[in-house]
Amino acid sequence: MREEPVITRLMTAALERPELLSLAAGFTDNSRLPAAAVERAVAALRASDPGKTYLQYGRNAGDPELRAALAEHLRSFPEETLPGLGPDDMIVTNGSQQLLYMTVQLFCDPGDTVWVQAPSYFVFLELLRGLGVRPVSMPSAPDGAVDTEACRRQLRQWRAAGGAGRPRLAYLMGAFANPSARSLSKEEKAALAEAFRAEAPDLPVVEDMAYRELFFGEPPTVTSMLSMEAWHDHPVLYAGTLTKPFATGLKTGYGLTRSTVWREGLERIKGHQDFGSSQFAQAVLREALRCGDYAHHLREVRPFYAVKAARLEDVLERAGLRAQGWHWESPRGGLLLWLRAPDGLDTSFDGPLWRAAMDESVLYVPGDLCFAEGAPRNFVRLSFGALAAERIEEAARRFLRAAARAAG
Repeated sequence: MREEPVITRLMTAALERPELLSLAAGFTDNSRLPAAAVERAVAALRASDPGKTYLQYGRNAGDPELRAALAEHLRSFPEETLPGLGPDDMIVTNGSQQLLYMTVQLFCDPGDTVWVQAPSYFVFLELLRGLGVRPVSMPSAPDGAVDTEACRRQLRQWRAAGGAGRPRLAYLMGAFANPSARSLSKEEKAALAEAFRAEAPDLPVVEDMAYRELFFGEPPTVTSMLSMEAWHDHPVLYAGTLTKPFATGLKTGYGLTRSTVWREGLERIKGHQDFGSSQFAQAVLREALRCGDYAHHLREVRPFYAVKAARLEDVLERAGLRAQGWHWESPRGGLLLWLRAPDGLDTSFDGPLWRAAMDESVLYVPGDLCFAEGAPRNFVRLSFGALAAERIEEAARRFLRAAARAAG
């Protein structure tokens, strides 16, 4: 019998103990969900579409007008040119999670492996295992920086072995990665492109950009692989979402690729699964993009989450957590804080920190879940997305008490 998914365990813990404060949930803040913008979008749809097609089935690949709006929206980012790409190269999915699931189904069979960053998105690692696919870590630093030279050596070894043991897919997080909140630099991407071109020219690469739009301060230059000439001839899929930056309940993601084989394969699988994402959700998002409400919402929530991140860090800093041997980098975007505990402090499920945190009624994501091999076991993922700012401070104080108990 398979073990229950980790996400289920975390959600069950939160539901069974209402007094528990969760720094684990990667949700957005309910107080900033764009209810008024959604209401305006629905009113506009009712006025402009008396045939009510927005309540009917749609196209398998997604609403053509939404895909066109998305292609235009992506090109609004610095240095994002997406040469040769347009709406016909895009597929709309039920969240980016469905896109990832279908991609693994397309390229992998049970027993295959997928190359992932270390650390990586733990729900994706769970997805792989659920499909009988084994995640294998790329050579990476604990903060998520990819060791491009070591990656080249590993690819060369697989090539020399005739491809034996080589993964069927590579998964990278381009901007504000989950959990590290780190972005891949253009230099890292260029070095990886050179390595892939030389040693694995046909190995498909997913670039997950789910948190790209939730940056703090000025827009960062996190040019996607699809806009870099070095990746032009390589099979790459850009995985994006409209739910994290706008409204998670609308569950709308999308993929963009130059690979006709990849896109047609995804459309075929999606046709078997649901023959098209919610036409209503797509119409609402299309209208929000068209009228400017989407962009306006982002201008409001970016500084809001930056303040929440700073408040969480401030409590940890003022309590002297760094002096106790903890380390982290201040995030420049996203919803997460990635902490490294002192060596020897076990932060995993049922370890001393987890038990102390349960006693203090605060929840976090054990960092070992974010590593394909389940180690190291002294990292913690904290989320500042869901809790109200004042509750974040109380949750941080509970976490600090747990850390002190676990260390002592």
